[in-house]
Amino acid sequence: MGDRKLSAIQEIAMNRVRDAESTEPTCPVNERWLTLDGARLRYLHAGSGPAVLLLHGLLGYAFSWRFTIPVLAQQASVYAPDMLGTGFSERPAHLDCSLRASAERVLQFMNELGVASCDLVGTSRGGGVAMFMASIAPERVRRLILVDPINPWSARGKLLSVCLSNRLVAPLFVRLTPHVPMVQDYYFRRLFGDTRRFRPGAAEGYAKPLQLPGAYGYAISVLKTWNRDLRELESLLPSIAHISTLLVWGSLDAAVNPASAFDLKKHFQNCRLVMMEGIGHLPYEEAPEEFTRAVSEFLLRDSAASNGTRSSTTS
Repeated sequence: MGDRKLSAIQEIAMNRVRDAESTEPTCPVNERWLTLDGARLRYLHAGSGPAVLLLHGLLGYAFSWRFTIPVLAQQASVYAPDMLGTGFSERPAHLDCSLRASAERVLQFMNELGVASCDLVGTSRGGGVAMFMASIAPERVRRLILVDPINPWSARGKLLSVCLSNRLVAPLFVRLTPHVPMVQDYYFRRLFGDTRRFRPGAAEGYAKPLQLPGAYGYAISVLKTWNRDLRELESLLPSIAHISTLLVWGSLDAAVNPASAFDLKKHFQNCRLVMMEGIGHLPYEEAPEEFTRAVSEFLLRDSAASNGTRSSTTS
């Protein structure tokens, strides 16, 4: 019975992926804006139903989710913000870019939208923001989906954050990087397990907002609190251990050590790990069909399990 139920869930998830890939999407994606802490924030919205919130990584923005949104929008109301300081949202001066402050802004974003609770998807640094947010307001997070999330057990990034945020290095990095396309291209390529999986327009799409003033200054502000944030993240994990969680990781992730997935998984009571073989740090970019299928399966299966529990309780 369990296998048949799982196969049915997998088939439903695959059908939703196929529908979203059709030439006429049933759920149009709308660009919208709101004011948050006095600054204009851009976000994408599609679909209706239970809320799903998508949080991008350090130098990403809502563009990262262009293959994911149409699939999830067939079963949910999907929101994908450009966090303040990134994408096409405004870049306020002296923005607090710590994980905690970023998480608090996500909660404000939900308040502005009137969203009481959501399924929360976070990738890379967005995964760290998602975990912080769940610790601050666990009643507002139904489930967590963490995609190659930063975590205390991956050394990658810890030394780099110290080097790039150095007071002598940081000004040079901010001033020169926008004018050296090779640096941006190298950074983007190293996030793939196989660069032959580049999608047309992907590199250009990610590069567009990086040409705007303040893009790399935001990155430096994030790096300044990187290691302190990770120490705090480790201390708060017990408070979110009860939340049903899906971990999705690329086995060739060069940014966050795939081995750290197993350390992180131990801190959740109900956690499933999907290790995507041959994939790098951006599974939603490199293998979007497989990624969205895994996410849809998790949401469907977890919902079915919850409904089964409620039925048993009320019968």
